Amino acid sequence: MKNILLALLTLAWLGTAVAAVDINTASEAQLRELKGIGPSTARAIVQDRSDHGPFKSTDDLSKRVKGLGPKSLTKLEGQGLTVSGTAALPKNGSQKSSESRSGKSSKKS
Repeated sequence: MKNILLALLTLAWLGTAVAAVDINTASEAQLRELKGIGPSTARAIVQDRSDHGPFKSTDDLSKRVKGLGPKSLTKLEGQGLTVSGTAALPKNGSQKSSESRSGKSSKKS
C-alpha cells in the first residue's frame, strides 16, 4: 500500500514539474507559454537576442527588453525561465580565430 501511495505522489509531483525555458534558445512560441509573456514581449526577446547576442542572465531581460522589470523576472524564473551558458554567438559578432585576433599567421614556412 505504501508503494502505491508513493508512486501516486511521485506521479503527481512530476505532473507539476516546470519545464525549463532557456531565453537564449527558446522560440517565440515557447516564450509565449510562460505566464506574463505575450506575443509582443516574446517577439522583442527574440529580436533583441538576434540583434545583440545572447543574454548573460535573466536580469539582462529587464535591462534589454522593455516591459520586463524585477517583479516580472521573479515570476518568470518561478516558471522555469533560465539562461544557458551555451548560447549561440551573435550574428554580427561571430567569434574570430586566434590568427585574426593576434594579427599573426600560425602557418609555418
